Amino acid sequence: MKTLPFLLEIGTEEIPDWMIQPALKHLGELFEGLLKDHKLDGKVSMLEATPRRLVLMAEGLPRRQPSSVELVTGPPKSAGESAAAGFARKLGVEPAALKTVRTPKGEYLAFKKKVQGRATLDILAAELPGLILKIYFPKTMYWTGKGGPRFIRPIRWIVALLGSRVVSFELAGVKSGNVTRGHRQLGKQKIRVTIGNYSSLLRSNFVMLPAWERRLTIQSQADYLFEARGVYVRPDAALLDTLTYLTEYPATLVGGFDEQFLNLPEEVLVTVMRHHQRYFSVYHPDETLAPYFMAVMNAPDDPEGLVRQGHERVLRARFNDASFFWNVDQQKRLDGRLPDLAHVTWQAQLGSYREKTDRVVALVKELGGSAHAQRAALLSKCDLTTGMVKEFTELQGVMGGLYARAQGEPEPVWRAVYEHYRPASMEDKIPSTREGCLVSLADRLDTLRGCFGIGLTPSGSKDPFGLRRAAQGVVKILVEGKLPLPLSKLLGENAELREFLLDRVRYYFRDVRGFKYDEVNAILAAGWDDLADVESRLAAIQAVRPTEHFEPLAASFKRIRNILRQAEFAEAGEVSEQLIEEGPERELYNAFRETSGRVRSGDLDYREKLAAIAGMRPVVDRFFDKVLVNAPDGSVRRNRLSLLGRLLAEFSVIADFSEIVTEGT
Repeated sequence: MKTLPFLLEIGTEEIPDWMIQPALKHLGELFEGLLKDHKLDGKVSMLEATPRRLVLMAEGLPRRQPSSVELVTGPPKSAGESAAAGFARKLGVEPAALKTVRTPKGEYLAFKKKVQGRATLDILAAELPGLILKIYFPKTMYWTGKGGPRFIRPIRWIVALLGSRVVSFELAGVKSGNVTRGHRQLGKQKIRVTIGNYSSLLRSNFVMLPAWERRLTIQSQADYLFEARGVYVRPDAALLDTLTYLTEYPATLVGGFDEQFLNLPEEVLVTVMRHHQRYFSVYHPDETLAPYFMAVMNAPDDPEGLVRQGHERVLRARFNDASFFWNVDQQKRLDGRLPDLAHVTWQAQLGSYREKTDRVVALVKELGGSAHAQRAALLSKCDLTTGMVKEFTELQGVMGGLYARAQGEPEPVWRAVYEHYRPASMEDKIPSTREGCLVSLADRLDTLRGCFGIGLTPSGSKDPFGLRRAAQGVVKILVEGKLPLPLSKLLGENAELREFLLDRVRYYFRDVRGFKYDEVNAILAAGWDDLADVESRLAAIQAVRPTEHFEPLAASFKRIRNILRQAEFAEAGEVSEQLIEEGPERELYNAFRETSGRVRSGDLDYREKLAAIAGMRPVVDRFFDKVLVNAPDGSVRRNRLSLLGRLLAEFSVIADFSEIVTEGT
């Protein structure tokens, strides 16, 4: 059967760049679900988007659904001939065509009815309006009046083609068709397309549909800048991604600014350019900031330089603001701003930023922080009252560090303030100093303890206080900072908070660090109070696992746990050496005592300890092959269970080996 291609383009007003890729992915999932639900072959072959359109292409769609046979059940057979005749008449068949089927309720009349498959064109026409409105966006809007359809932005046109035919439907007054639109300023506003010429006609109307091509266009023009001027654009993947989804036909321009602004801190200039103007910063080969910027415009060129001049004018005004704040803010020392924090609310039930600061200082002291760390904690939030941070909120923390440095604070103090918001994500670095790690850790712990204490826990996608990010930061700092701090003490008695952080611990080691899930489960089951220690044990189990004895021994540990559970043997007592039989039982007892002594000593690292435990596998195997654990003699039985219990308890301090998934389990 000949198959058909399919094209869907949803044309809208400009969609926020950060919402586009998740929405596009969800559109693909919804369409694949539609095909599956209606038993249609085919697959999504392309998902692309610009700010004004979401585009899906699929291939291999059949003209019709396959026909099917449906069993229609009627009245009980015992209902008689008149009921059978009525059922047959309803189906349009003779009573002789009916069959008898057995059901749990008895014998019933039934008929195998052939159901003709629907035309794919009709299915798509019926399903696409609902599918489009199901595309998930964090926020949606009405545009035809309250109670009407909701979407991220008003839908202005829809292209829906199956082969050469239009999939006809209407959504919020917009009828589907085969007419698209080009670039808002440069392209035609009515372009009749087919699936075959769709991409090429868009390109001739200044719409570069593939995101990779828009991204490559921006990158290649940035590379040319070095050849032309001897300066280079510092790579910024997130900004590049943003600009890719802000434009339909990107081109770059290079502007300049007065060199006097280079007297401002580089962090200020880069933040203004990146976060407020979406410009790339430009650097000399020696890594110093150059008085240039690279902007991306949604047009092929700027022949008279008017666009460039406009960008330069706006940036000059922004830099003038930053220069003013830099000079005015320093007329007041950071520690002089502490009283001002009492007037800045952190959270209504948890008080002001001054109260939060006092708690963070106390926690840093409790964590063993030096005088420098405590001073950094005291100054960490003071920049929230500065004009610079009020205007450029992305600079909070950073400006505090810069002002502290300018005001003569020791390097451990200003650097800890500067870095105390790190890590901003799992990809970000932790603070570079112990003082910074402790201030960052205390700040996050105070947030977590306070919010969980008053019931402000994350719900679904809602996390207004960034508690997931705070918990991830705690885990990352403790592990990568090698801080042997007890989580049980840091988290207090809040069971919900402990479970929340444990979930972040699992995520970090499994999804970020790439350890196998059963290894993570085995290590955490043996204790997770010290996350730096957890990392060491995980690295050891990962290294020892491929050895020949490890997984068979893990299977034996699982067997030991099951034996003890079935025997309801709760606590292992002392093992009586007099009751140990010569042979395999004596071998296991001796191997256990020797290995236990080695594991308890401080001479071995975790890898060597695990290797020693794994080396017991042959004697454990011989014990289970030759010795009856449930011996008829009660004293012998209890002694053997005690031996197994002691073995399990001693060596489960490193990892719960029964959590390891082995062949056959």
